[in-house]
Amino acid sequence: MVLAFAGVLAVGLSSCGKKEVSSNHVQSVTSETGAETSISEGETPDLSEEQPEQVELPESEEVQGDISQNTEDTQTQEPEQEATQDNSSQEPAQSAPVSYADRQEIYLDGSWQYADHSAIHSGAAVMYKASGNRKGIVVGVNAGHGTSGGSSAKTLCHPDGSAKTTGGSTAAGATKATAVSGGMTFNDGATESSVTLRMAEILRDKLLAAGYDVLMVRDGSDVQLDNVARTVICNNVADCHISLHWDGDGLSYDKGCFYISVPDGIKGMEPVASHWKQHNALGASLVDGLRGQGCKINGGGSMSIDLTQTSYSTIPSVDIELGNACSDHSDGTLNNQAEGLLQGIKNYFGK
Repeated sequence: MVLAFAGVLAVGLSSCGKKEVSSNHVQSVTSETGAETSISEGETPDLSEEQPEQVELPESEEVQGDISQNTEDTQTQEPEQEATQDNSSQEPAQSAPVSYADRQEIYLDGSWQYADHSAIHSGAAVMYKASGNRKGIVVGVNAGHGTSGGSSAKTLCHPDGSAKTTGGSTAAGATKATAVSGGMTFNDGATESSVTLRMAEILRDKLLAAGYDVLMVRDGSDVQLDNVARTVICNNVADCHISLHWDGDGLSYDKGCFYISVPDGIKGMEPVASHWKQHNALGASLVDGLRGQGCKINGGGSMSIDLTQTSYSTIPSVDIELGNACSDHSDGTLNNQAEGLLQGIKNYFGK
């Protein structure tokens, strides 16, 4: 639901449009695939911000944002092959940029950092290339939920195996969370996964027209990638990771949009310690963009939740909640929200 697939701008941009992937894990797309996580119940309000209405964290991940990446890790490059990452280091190694073709499928590379924490990873994300006014930036767009069987598998809440610090569908103190939850259902009967996919498609088209390349993490009704796999692929292929959700809070009114910020309890844990400021800055920029489009904002615009997504992210990453079960999700509304998100992305990257 929200998350579930976090305005200050991040400090310093790094390798835009460049992420490492082994060539044997990239194939031409022959069919659509898709899917991601969402927000769940429970909340840990950010003491530095106005506390919004209660959110329902996603099971998949209980909701389920400085752009610079640490590249101090050593690299080993074999002849005629991309360098692979050292899973023992805290930050992924960087190699020469990989050039992707339009509509290429990108699978999880088992050598990538944290890849071994994934339980569902047979599916693929799809790369879309802008045809003009190219900015050299890849935006990871993650349509929350949409993984058949995702609720039956579990993954570690944190890479180091430590316990969750906030509640939700997965309680505080738990060490494992649902790999990908099914998401909520809107009051009109529409499923969250179908609406997040439609939103992802609209946002993708706007980003491509603006010159951004787009990594569609879920490009169809279902993708066999759990929240960890989605995050790890984005870490290695995209410059930011935006997970789209609507909150399953059970309220009888539309409470508006907000992003999931990083709670204090995990700010000292890697890779969160090195990237939480980026996550929050990206989230704040997206909310500012939505506010500029006249979208309703919930409370101060953020809610602190311990998510799998941000716990594994090594690039600017956020779960943006675009409303709840009472929210209008017509194409007109989604187009307006997508314009707001686009403006937030432009402001974050400064181009």
